[in-house]
Amino acid sequence: MTAARHLCVPSTGMDQPSYPPTRRRARDLGIVIGRTPAGPLDAITDVPGVRIGHTTVRREPDVHSGVTAVVPDGVGPGTPLPAGVFTGNGYGKLVGTTQLTELGTLETPVLLTSTLSAFRVADALVGWMLRRPGCEGTQSLNPVVGECNDGFLSDIRSRPVLEEHVRAALDGASGGPVAEGCVGAGTGTVALGFKAGIGTASRTPHVGERRFTVGVLVQANFGGTLRVLGRTLTPRSLGLGPDDAAPAAETGSCMIVVATDAPLDARQLTRVARRAVFALARTGAAYSHGSGDYAVAFGTRPGPLVADSELGALFEAVLDGVEEAVLNSLLAATATTGVHGRTVPALPADLLLDALATPATGPG
Repeated sequence: MTAARHLCVPSTGMDQPSYPPTRRRARDLGIVIGRTPAGPLDAITDVPGVRIGHTTVRREPDVHSGVTAVVPDGVGPGTPLPAGVFTGNGYGKLVGTTQLTELGTLETPVLLTSTLSAFRVADALVGWMLRRPGCEGTQSLNPVVGECNDGFLSDIRSRPVLEEHVRAALDGASGGPVAEGCVGAGTGTVALGFKAGIGTASRTPHVGERRFTVGVLVQANFGGTLRVLGRTLTPRSLGLGPDDAAPAAETGSCMIVVATDAPLDARQLTRVARRAVFALARTGAAYSHGSGDYAVAFGTRPGPLVADSELGALFEAVLDGVEEAVLNSLLAATATTGVHGRTVPALPADLLLDALATPATGPG
């Protein structure tokens, strides 16, 4: 059964910008995707034991970058978590993929950053882990670091993300509401013709007699044409200027992190990760040659495994959550002028609602 998607009518340095008061999330606008209830925060931090940290690195006008840390409590080489990974299109650099695939375990936080900073971030993550209690004798460690290319708006060759930024994101990771849009690894990203960034959402599906939480976080930076509730929207169709202000559809990537307290093994979590990448199609993703589209999924709690025959509710939760998280990443972002004077427009909530309320007359 197809899930319902509907509209309800009713810097500098390591600064972490607060959520802009004029920017509203999808649910604030009455846009509800799917039939499964969201968690209380509608964020990946609804999953118990999952914390998020951002460090934003911004030097006007040319640097708009950063790092985002997804930190499960207690994760380490001696206390790994079951995990799976899926590659939709492999034009990217997801550090740690082969061991994650081979062993099905996650032994570090998952970090997201800019393409050319991924390797420095991985090294900083190793250093941070080796100093953690319980890692005194560690001689092998598999850091997991994903990336998107923020070079359209940021001077990517300067590789501005440093070890101090990584440590700040990890040490500052917390539960509670998650900053979205132009923050952390999403500071310079662009998706579907608009300024994008970090987005998150959650769902609380019933699986048999049990209720679990599924949370997702996206670093949205991929090409295509935006679709919201089945409507195709572009900057030009919304009166924001030409559609070629953003990078061509051939470029871009998307990193997705899924966390759940449902007891799943690595094989099942790989199936969950696969659905997370599938969900990008709902938003209008092009899955182009030059796009790196990846999902990492991990579980936080042991217990009797969910039967394969009961995974449908979790799959649906992931599909809906990723779709909403991408939309949140767009709604939370603000128009940005970056390197070479390039400006990418934000997705204005009022124009989006007007477009959704107007009877469709053809393609956007």
